[in-house]
This record gives sequence, C-alpha cells and structure tokens, in this order.
Amino acid sequence: MKKVLVVETNISRYKGTTDPTGLWLGEAAEFIDEMQKNGIDVDYVSPQGGFVPLDPRSMKYTDESIMAVYESQDFIERGLKNTLSPADVNPDDYVAIYYTGGHGVMWDFPDDEKLQSLALAIYNNDGYITSVCHGIAGLLNIKDNQGNYLIAGKKITGFTTAEEIIAGKKSVVPFLNQKEAEKRGADFSKKRFYSEYAIKDGHLITGQNPFSVRAVAKLLLKELNV
Repeated sequence: MKKVLVVETNISRYKGTTDPTGLWLGEAAEFIDEMQKNGIDVDYVSPQGGFVPLDPRSMKYTDESIMAVYESQDFIERGLKNTLSPADVNPDDYVAIYYTGGHGVMWDFPDDEKLQSLALAIYNNDGYITSVCHGIAGLLNIKDNQGNYLIAGKKITGFTTAEEIIAGKKSVVPFLNQKEAEKRGADFSKKRFYSEYAIKDGHLITGQNPFSVRAVAKLLLKELNV
C-alpha cells in the first residue's frame, strides 16, 4: 500500500504570548480524508514527536468529514497523542510528504534539519513534497544535493502576506512565508485571498490556504495514479 507522511507542529502558542496555536485541524483532516477514500495510508511525524496541539480557532471551521477524522481513534492516538519523531521514520516507506499548517509551524518547521533530510530523501526517490498554507514554511530551507534551495525557480504557493494581514497575525509571526519564499528564488503564485488554489511544479505540490487542502490532495492523488 502506498503511504504518505503527514508533518504536524508541536508548537502550542505564539512565541512570547499566551495566545494558543497549533495544528489547523482541517489541514490535516481533509487531506487524510482524501487519502483514506483512495486507499492511501498515512503516518504522522512532528519535529519533537509525541503530542500535537490543535489551534482552537480551527475547531470553528469543521464539517462532518473533518469531525469524522478528528473523532477517529487512529487519528487521536497516532496523529495527536503519539506522532513519530523524525528519527523513527524511514523515508523509503513513503511516496510523499505533506506539511500541514497552523501558525505554530512557523517556529518548528523551517530549521528542522531532520525533517528536511526526510523530505529530500522522499523527493530524490521520485516522491512528492507537498504542503498547504503555513506548511510552506517547512519547504523554505530544504536544499538539493548541490546546496541550492529546492524551491528556487519553482512555482509554489502558500499563505500570502495579504492573508496574514487579514488574519491579524502579521505582527506576531516570525516571518512572512511569501516574502521568504521569494527571497529564496521561488516563483510565488497566488489567487485572491482565501480562495482555493493549489499548483504542481514537478514533484512539488503546494496549496495557498486552509481552503486548498483537498485541491492539494487531489493533485497528489492524480500523480499517484489512484
């Protein structure tokens, strides 16, 4: 059975505040739902392994499919309580890696060299690196075997500066994903704020915002021929 590695954050608050954040539930659940419907298995990893906090705001944006994943014992145990650590993961087991979002990822995704190594190994094995929304932060510092940024010259998307301003978080995030992607030479593409948008460039598949999860999943499923 084909398998995808889902990456989630361990960060529970905006740094320097008591304002809670964490995994944006729908960005995991909708992707998992699409994978499960098409016979693709998933595993869960986080930078530290173990517990993954949920962004409480994400609980306001649910539907039956999201709640079905959230209430499943498998997701509770493997996706929230006991995620794998990068050292537990064999990249040869996966056809793709998927970086979820939520603001927390901006603190623990970008500089995690072990996750970068996993992603590059999957990519070099003809697998896919995928992300949605703030999850693009996990792609920013991945470098290829020649030491170049993997996203340089690639058409990608992620949570835009305009969306960060609308979300009211521009002043508390450590950087802006759009700006940092462009600094690394990416061809950053976007649509109107909070519109569904996902694009593929080679073996990179990225989505702009929380409304783009299923579009990312469907692009990946098409590539996997399922």
